[in-house]
Amino acid sequence: MAERHGAGAGRLAAFAVMALIWGLTWWPMKLAAEAVPPIFLAVVRFVLAGLCYLAVVLAKGLPLRLEQPIRVIWAALLITTGCYALVFWGVARAPSGLSAIVNLALLPIFVILVGALYGQEPITVRRLGAIGLGVAGLVLLFSGRTGPAQDGAALGLGAVAAGTLSYAWGAVVSRPLMQAMHPLALAFWETSLGALGLALVSILVEGYDPAGFAALADGRVLLGLSVLVLGGSLGAFSIYLWLVRDWGAFRAGLYAFVSPVVAVAVGVVFAHEAFGWPEGLGMGVMLAATALALCEGERHSREAA
Repeated sequence: MAERHGAGAGRLAAFAVMALIWGLTWWPMKLAAEAVPPIFLAVVRFVLAGLCYLAVVLAKGLPLRLEQPIRVIWAALLITTGCYALVFWGVARAPSGLSAIVNLALLPIFVILVGALYGQEPITVRRLGAIGLGVAGLVLLFSGRTGPAQDGAALGLGAVAAGTLSYAWGAVVSRPLMQAMHPLALAFWETSLGALGLALVSILVEGYDPAGFAALADGRVLLGLSVLVLGGSLGAFSIYLWLVRDWGAFRAGLYAFVSPVVAVAVGVVFAHEAFGWPEGLGMGVMLAATALALCEGERHSREAA
């Protein structure tokens, strides 16, 4: 009994660390984008993450064989290239805390929508309610972002929402791959192939400037990359895979309620980001939508089992 209690406490502690790390990634991302172009920053982040995944896969002796290459490439373009080009670009223009809310709260809702299009997720009354709440929360968040002075922030939040949709689409495409490949090997391929796509997008959108490589030595960039690569990609993601195995996707996915609060608090304290009643109400409504989507997803999983 004591051993089980200790294991449970260890998982709770790991969950807290994971949620904290993923909440802390948003402000350093924005801070680093002050020194280098945001999509170029995403390229460097995922090149480094891909190398780290490769080292872990080789150290564990896992197979690197690429199964269903067309599907893997498609998933990589959606999950890494499409998502993070938009998210990094958007966070550079929008408050980091609100960006986290939009991303984390919309993700389970978009997974439901895209999954329904692929025949993987049924649309129920509760799920329609979650979608409606999510839209209402977005409207509230954007209501305080009107006017010429706020156009950039609204555009940035819109880019984050579009990037979240791209990630959800890629996650649905990736589901069959999880049965054919080890998650870490799949993460390596999706990260590395997606980084190639990000490099192309960066050149097309931001141009090529050798000074960007020199700016990687900037303290803000070093902090951002350390948190994003070591913390987010390796630390938090590894914990997430472990918790999904031991807890299931529903309980592991509850970080979506904790991480946005951390991101908002960090943005307000360190970046002095505005957070008034429209943002607070919008955050509450979107988290309620996330709760409804997650609970309904868990119920559907139990019924399918």
